[in-house]
Amino acid sequence: MTETTSYIPNTLFIDVSGSGLPEVDGLYVPSEAPPTTSESGVVSSPGYWNGKMAWDRADGKAARSPAISYSNSYQSWRISRLDGHLAYEITCEDELPPIDREWNVYKMGVAPAPKVEIHYCDPRKPCPAPNVVFVLGGPGAGKGTMCELAEIQLDWTHLSTGDLLRAEQEAGGPTTEIIKEYIAAGKLVPNEIVVRLLKDAMERTTRTTGKRNFLIDGFPRSLSNLEAWYEVFGREAELPAMLYFECPFDVLEQRILGRAKYSGRADDNLEAMKLRFDTFKAETLPTVELFKGKGKCIEIDTSQGREAVYALLREQLATYTEQQLLDQPLKEKSEILLGMKPYPQNG
Repeated sequence: MTETTSYIPNTLFIDVSGSGLPEVDGLYVPSEAPPTTSESGVVSSPGYWNGKMAWDRADGKAARSPAISYSNSYQSWRISRLDGHLAYEITCEDELPPIDREWNVYKMGVAPAPKVEIHYCDPRKPCPAPNVVFVLGGPGAGKGTMCELAEIQLDWTHLSTGDLLRAEQEAGGPTTEIIKEYIAAGKLVPNEIVVRLLKDAMERTTRTTGKRNFLIDGFPRSLSNLEAWYEVFGREAELPAMLYFECPFDVLEQRILGRAKYSGRADDNLEAMKLRFDTFKAETLPTVELFKGKGKCIEIDTSQGREAVYALLREQLATYTEQQLLDQPLKEKSEILLGMKPYPQNG
């Protein structure tokens, strides 16, 4: 038997559900099978089979170890029954079992094929705590653009409460009707619902992608928002840092009026902009001052050019960003957002 290859540890978990063979359903954990020569002559390593990650049933009942593995001979991912016979497969060369395509029923399987979900942390344990940075600033201060840049270049996850509320309505989630009632009445959705959506989105992202860095755009807009954050996350949890995008009113005004030419937003006009700015000063600035008083707020002057602002943002996020991401060149979409390249012309 040749020497085993050294691989990065397999720390992923797999949940299998909805199969026509219920015994296949359940949680699968990184395989602990000892080094063995596979059918194609490859020597396995703990957590691996045929050079790809592999998994055992969490309950240890399957006769085959690993129970989910890759076959080099058949170029397919396979899931075994409890008796060790193969039940489901999918032919591909993906590094991980596919979660976006339908699997095939194999010789000893029963339709339908199961749904496969990958978890980046053990679903039996609490989700690892997120690393959160709040981003606030007046209308037109560049919050959305800079958060998008951080997502593209630095792999931070950009969350917007408005986007989450719209997604919850479209998905028909448990709070859909309540959200619709408040919006129809012209009222603000209760803070606790908004924060709960944020928490659920962060946990879902961490479990399915492993990402733990989050920029929350436009939150907390008020002290009552912050109070709801405490109610959901607990007062003992450390308060997130805040980036405050400072920009003079006359610059914001120019940007909003310039954006109005192509944005299509109903609130991109002078009257609406003044109302939004007044609301920002009355409701949001006290929150910013609170964070400043706690030493948790960093101001960024966004009246500068976009490249200069992004450089400051990148500097503030560097501590929690992998070096390879910091070192990578700008992607084309980032260059467009920074004004270094023109937006592509349609048609």
